[in-house]
Amino acid sequence: MTKIFKQLGRHWAACLAVVALLIVQAYCDLSLPDYTSKIVDTGIQQGGIESPVPDTVRSTTLQALELLMSEDDAALADEAYSAPDADGMRTLNPDADTAALENAFTTPDVVLYMAAAKNAATAAGTTDTVAPTAYDLDAVATQLAAASRAPGAREMLQNQLTDGLAQLDETVADSLSSQAMLLVALEYDAQGIAHDVQMSYLLRTGGQMLALTLLMVAVAVAVGFIASRVSAAIGRDLRRDVFRTVVGYSNAEIEKFSTASLITRTTNDIQQVQFVCVILLRMVAYAPILGIGGIMHVASGNTGLEWIIFVAVAALLALIAVLMNVAMPKFKQMQVLVDRLNLVSREILTGIMPIRAFSREEFEEKRFDRANTDLMKTQLFTNRTMVAMMPFMTLIMNGTSLLIVWFGGKAMDLGNMQVGEMIAFITYTMQIVMSFLMLSMVAVMLPRAGVAADRIDEVIKTPSTIHDPAAPKALPADGTHGVVAFHDVSFRYPGSDEDALEHISFTARPGETTAIIGSTGCGKSTLLNLIPRFYDVTEGSVTIDGVDVRDMTQAQLHDELGYVPQKGVLFSGTITSNLKFGGDHITDADAEQAAEISQATEFISAKPEGFDSPIAQGGSNVSGGQKQRLSIARAIAKHPQIYLFDDSFSALDYKTDVALRRALKAKTDNATVIIVAQRISTVLHANQILVLDEGRIVGKGTHAQLMESCPAYQEIARSQLSQKELNLQKEGE
Repeated sequence: MTKIFKQLGRHWAACLAVVALLIVQAYCDLSLPDYTSKIVDTGIQQGGIESPVPDTVRSTTLQALELLMSEDDAALADEAYSAPDADGMRTLNPDADTAALENAFTTPDVVLYMAAAKNAATAAGTTDTVAPTAYDLDAVATQLAAASRAPGAREMLQNQLTDGLAQLDETVADSLSSQAMLLVALEYDAQGIAHDVQMSYLLRTGGQMLALTLLMVAVAVAVGFIASRVSAAIGRDLRRDVFRTVVGYSNAEIEKFSTASLITRTTNDIQQVQFVCVILLRMVAYAPILGIGGIMHVASGNTGLEWIIFVAVAALLALIAVLMNVAMPKFKQMQVLVDRLNLVSREILTGIMPIRAFSREEFEEKRFDRANTDLMKTQLFTNRTMVAMMPFMTLIMNGTSLLIVWFGGKAMDLGNMQVGEMIAFITYTMQIVMSFLMLSMVAVMLPRAGVAADRIDEVIKTPSTIHDPAAPKALPADGTHGVVAFHDVSFRYPGSDEDALEHISFTARPGETTAIIGSTGCGKSTLLNLIPRFYDVTEGSVTIDGVDVRDMTQAQLHDELGYVPQKGVLFSGTITSNLKFGGDHITDADAEQAAEISQATEFISAKPEGFDSPIAQGGSNVSGGQKQRLSIARAIAKHPQIYLFDDSFSALDYKTDVALRRALKAKTDNATVIIVAQRISTVLHANQILVLDEGRIVGKGTHAQLMESCPAYQEIARSQLSQKELNLQKEGE
């Protein structure tokens, strides 16, 4: 996980921007339940009335309320409103002290409303509660005005109110205060503006909700955009780092990881990391902000239901812990199985022709099916674990909602909670639970991404055994260039118990051809691969013009070499792009001349597009001999000082082989040529032939000298040439 966060740390500015945007999104998300509560409680149940202090009030109603206030509160209320207009309407001043007025109006509002309700019940001839009308309000106001004219009536009324309120407990007093808005609603109804007040509140509050929602959508889009950009950049950087590292690997590192595993790490593993980076920025960063904000909102209330949230969160954490312990080992195993499936697939696809030739389709299908089934079983287990989590999550969420409704209903029955408050509480609880749910989902994804990150990091941090020296040496500026010398060289493959080459010493000079021949597996290609440092020698040294190849930069070393591998490798593109693969300095004329020397002009000219003819991936649309000739031409076009041919003439017919070597001799007259070959005819005219047997030089000299002194060479010659051809060669000498 630290490796994933390290990658995110490289884009710290974008991550900070995402966190800031998520805070804004969380603010909007957490504000919406409050607005829902306001719409239900205030907008619907209270008719859009937010305060026990009416914005407009009739003079008669205000006088009745002032009779129920203390003298100081009555004076404050009278000053807070404008003088009556022609209709006796008074308007609240904009600069009025609303908080003080609410304290002054709450109790009189409740008392006046209850008096109006009692008057309505009396008029209806019942003892049941009857909703009062404007007529009842006006009647009570008139009665209060008449009673207040009696001496000491106001003081007596105030004392009765004080004694009555003192006898109420706190719960009942709170319940009565919540009814204060009913008097204001009754007053607005008497004025004929109740509907307008309600609609104004609903439209204003709904508009604010819509604005917050639109802002939240815009922020969510911005977060998604930035998170996608960051994750894509991380994927790009990781692919670039892995590719740069792998390109610098020697054969030893390639064999250590395997090509299939390196492909999986470059594609599937990086995709896993890229995906989880998006999730981290969009969900993991958002979940704690939303969860903490929801807890703060719930804690600031006075519902008494907070314990339900703690029960739900504890149940979620217990469920996540169990699932993580069950699924974690399988997630780690899954990446190994993906590697194995890719390995089997790659082997089958690249070897499809031998598979068909040997009728091994059924066997290979079974081998693929085993790898595929093992991966499927592991994926099924992890998927089933994830699927099993969802019903339990749903159970916890629905059970939480049920508890809130059950205990919230009791609180509403006692008058301690309103419908909107319960709706908001349920919403906040779901947000908190969803936050933990998001974290749990990510917690399941993180182990697999963590394994992928470790595998990627393993590739990037594995150093190549072949690296440039700290203080490279340059080749001599004067003198002959291209002298290759082996000084008592021994080599052992990594992990091997025996040397592949032992005590090899020889010198290859410019203008001469040095051939290496021997039985299969004797170390010919291994010897050649030591010159371009595909491997480094175990003992001794390989020098070019007296400079150890290990003391040169790889770029400098490879600039001197023209290498043709044993298996011709072409790249997708055109014939020209492949011939110019050696560098930008190669001209069209160089490419055409190289093709002519390698005897490739004939088949190139036969193609409709000539040198612009397309080459498929791996050169699959050309024959083996054509591929080999193009590989040779690619090396020739570079004009190197040293040519390395690793059995590069094996796919050529004898006629083409002779013509190519004759043209090559003229071209490479001043260059050093080292040829690894299986055929005697290819090395027959070499200036120096090295005969290898089990990693040792058992013969060195010209063809004639070796025919006289080297039994191993004689055996090879007799196996390939008839006695008549051998006699003709002797006569020619």
